[in-house]
Amino acid sequence: MEYRQLGSTGTTVSQLCFGTWRFGRETGGVVETDRAAAHTLLDAFADRGGNFIDTANVYGTPSGTAERYIGEWLEERDREEFVIASKVYFETGTGDEHPNDGGLSRTHIRNQIEGTLDRLGTDYLDLYYIHRWDEETPVEETLSALNGLVDDGRVNYLGASTMAAWQLTKALWKSEVHDWEPFSVTQPLTHAAYYEDVREYLDVCADQDMAVCPYSPLAGGFLTGKYERADPDDPTAVKAPDGSRGSFDEQFGEYYTSERGWRVLDAVRAVAEQENATPAQVALRWLMDREAFTCIPIVGARSVEQLDENLGATTVSLDEQQRQRIYEARFEENGTRY
Repeated sequence: MEYRQLGSTGTTVSQLCFGTWRFGRETGGVVETDRAAAHTLLDAFADRGGNFIDTANVYGTPSGTAERYIGEWLEERDREEFVIASKVYFETGTGDEHPNDGGLSRTHIRNQIEGTLDRLGTDYLDLYYIHRWDEETPVEETLSALNGLVDDGRVNYLGASTMAAWQLTKALWKSEVHDWEPFSVTQPLTHAAYYEDVREYLDVCADQDMAVCPYSPLAGGFLTGKYERADPDDPTAVKAPDGSRGSFDEQFGEYYTSERGWRVLDAVRAVAEQENATPAQVALRWLMDREAFTCIPIVGARSVEQLDENLGATTVSLDEQQRQRIYEARFEENGTRY
């Protein structure tokens, strides 16, 4: 495993980040990744050199289960060897909801950081993201509260997940004006078949030397190549293997597939065949090779075999022609984007 500097920070992380949103998550009454499986996956990730772990206060059923699994695992490890990221914004959904259970108010942020640190069994977070933008809370209140967490040592760096480019720009400007700790890492939804939709956001990241840690870099599994087109006239119709996300998620087709997506997938498959790699490895490598900014995709896995396949992206090499082939697959001959 090679390591990269996390944007403009002084912290070094593995080329891929391990995402834990499945930890303790119940779907149809079945836990997707239980405690034992979670610890097996974390062991495998660490043993292969991974040190960057992503979670959130609302991951798992009930919320906080994923953080608790990680905290219990860290008891047997050296905490300082790992870079741990968590998030705040959403209501916890634990049955204890109240008017301030959600959003980015000073009250909610301070309440949630205590629970997160307690479940993780640590006295600090390496990285704390705002999970979404809060339309109801003045951004100055949010940023000053987050700055306070950095000042008192409970958080090292700040990150921002999904939002508009203008919102990210506004937050960075406010931080500069008030001399507060700025966001140094972002976590947008982006992948080989989706990049153009967040181009302005990523332009801000490149300009400000921010690290980009995409979530769902394989489009919910679509870019692994395990799905086939079910209807040539309907790009959202897929043939999904039993047990795959597309087989039970009714929104999968609308959320992850498109005419552009299928064409990009064809290009990814072709490059994978050239390199004797899997489509998942090529799609991840394409992101990792972004030149304008440091890109560290967040990968999830249900098994050690899946994790090893994803980590195999670190040994894949794409040339400029192959990267361009994937990029150009999203455009029609006249230059119009699908």
